[in-house]
Amino acid sequence: MRRLVAETSLSPNNLVAPLFVREGIDEPIPVPSLPGVQQHSVSTLVEEAKHLASLGVGGILVFGVPQRKDATGSEAWNPAGVAQIAIAELAEAVGDQMVVMADLCLDEYTESGHCGVLGADGDVDNDATLELYGRVAVAQADAGVAVVAPSGMMDGQVAAIRGALDDAGHSGTAILAYAAKYASSLYGPFRDAVDVEIACGDRRGYQQDPANAREAIREVALDIEEGADMVMVKPGVAYLDVLAEVARFSSVPVASYHVSGEYAMVMAAAERGWIDGPAVMAEHVLAIRRAGADIICTYAAAELAGGMNG
Repeated sequence: MRRLVAETSLSPNNLVAPLFVREGIDEPIPVPSLPGVQQHSVSTLVEEAKHLASLGVGGILVFGVPQRKDATGSEAWNPAGVAQIAIAELAEAVGDQMVVMADLCLDEYTESGHCGVLGADGDVDNDATLELYGRVAVAQADAGVAVVAPSGMMDGQVAAIRGALDDAGHSGTAILAYAAKYASSLYGPFRDAVDVEIACGDRRGYQQDPANAREAIREVALDIEEGADMVMVKPGVAYLDVLAEVARFSSVPVASYHVSGEYAMVMAAAERGWIDGPAVMAEHVLAIRRAGADIICTYAAAELAGGMNG
């Protein structure tokens, strides 16, 4: 009876698994602050993607971890870079079974750890960064990605990426815009997973103030106007009010990210026996779905999908 009258449904199709691929390794490397999450080699990444596809998970979101970083993050658009190699392998292996997405940002690739190139004043140069985002988008699309996911929160990023993709003949490549990404304290374990340290300053100049909600609607509206095919609210559980407002407003599918800190807190408490970890994780993700997310990025995708299938 409870299943019959449930107001909210959640299936593996709604889930996207973030995956990390590291250049120069042969075996997976566990991420200590994200229990159950690993930095993969290209070959083990493909095997993990095949497993997720067999569970019915809707998509994967690829993050590259390069060996070399520089001021501009040039490995991000290198056709022979680790992310592009991985995307090509994934598109071939699972591209007909699930949606292959790729993070589009520079923070994993820059020496500064920022999401864009720095100007002479030490701040991120928004307009110079947009041109580089276009290069990354084209490189990822050339490799075979279905969806690019710009996460840098640069003003005008969606329009710049859409233009670059269209000019390169990739009009069918979709954009999942991180439209409302907050300057949250919940991203720490993720930075461990991508080996990112912010060398100077912080990201509050281009990520949203956690105190503001109406601002999110303006950001979402701008991204949709610029051509976003999907929009994201990040983090998830800590911003359910924002997510609900965005879901009511948006004319395109809405995603949310159950971020590394939210996942890690559940795992840490479960390891101490304080909570039922799988039950709390499922409740968190269901809450994100209930608030209006069509797509949920979560590190628990495999476990959740396995439970649904079981």
